[in-house]
Amino acid sequence: MKAALLNAFGGAEVITIGEAILRDLQPNEAVVCVEVSGANPLDLKITAGYMQQVFPVDFPYVPGTDFSGVVDAVGAEVKNLKPGERVFGRTEPSSGGAFGRNVVIAAANLCVIPSEMSFEQAAALPTTFGTARKALFEVGHLQRGQRVLIHAAAGGVGSMAIQQAHHAGAHVIATASARNIELVKSLGADEVIDYRTEDFTRLRGIDLVLDTIGGETLEKSWSVLRPGGRIASLVEFGIKSRSGQTGEFVFFASATSFLPEAIRQFQAGHLQIITDSIFPLEETRSALEKLATGHARGKVLVRISN
Repeated sequence: MKAALLNAFGGAEVITIGEAILRDLQPNEAVVCVEVSGANPLDLKITAGYMQQVFPVDFPYVPGTDFSGVVDAVGAEVKNLKPGERVFGRTEPSSGGAFGRNVVIAAANLCVIPSEMSFEQAAALPTTFGTARKALFEVGHLQRGQRVLIHAAAGGVGSMAIQQAHHAGAHVIATASARNIELVKSLGADEVIDYRTEDFTRLRGIDLVLDTIGGETLEKSWSVLRPGGRIASLVEFGIKSRSGQTGEFVFFASATSFLPEAIRQFQAGHLQIITDSIFPLEETRSALEKLATGHARGKVLVRISN
């Protein structure tokens, strides 16, 4: 099958397009013909070799975890899916495979796409929605009425986090560039700080910071927290608590448990799915390069089908 391939670690430039071998279907699995895949920062980290201790991969490796498509075949034990159904899901990072024409995955990790949702919208959901929800509520323990600061709020996870926090009744403060201010306001941000011209450290009394950037931004974020406040970081694996404030890395391994809630919110009109750009499979390298700039507005997607 045609796929994006990784045969050595490096930047996006090491990605090639070639033929990959699809592994055998197990009784509890399904084969999905992939229509659209979502690019995630994790794909960049795996490609660079930074995640080998956590998500080890073997070469040749087909990158990508988030995808949508059509069921082609199911194993003998699969009763909840049938060929021809539109589905979406997230593969195990060590398995990858989403940037390939077909993917084999446990049927239990797939959700049927509702009729009103497109393949593009579905492929954009698993990691962004699941990560935002885990960061805000499982790690950040966000409550109604609390104040949350979301960095890089126009990005894939950020745009989902704004909506989740707003829907939960929190007061949402977002950092974004000037061109994205109206977007993040439309998603539910109560206040927006242009990070290029304003200093977010003027804030005080923040209950939770969602750190999607790390480095200097993370370091400065401690000063805006209230006593007992929390930072949920998607970037700094070694973050540690300090001075009565809690810092915790958001380790996101599986999206499966979050997908039914994503569907419910989408069908209820509470969830907008923002797409930055869509690249063909042959330009997977360009998709990852766009993601690596850190300035994508919403989700970067790769169209796998011809």
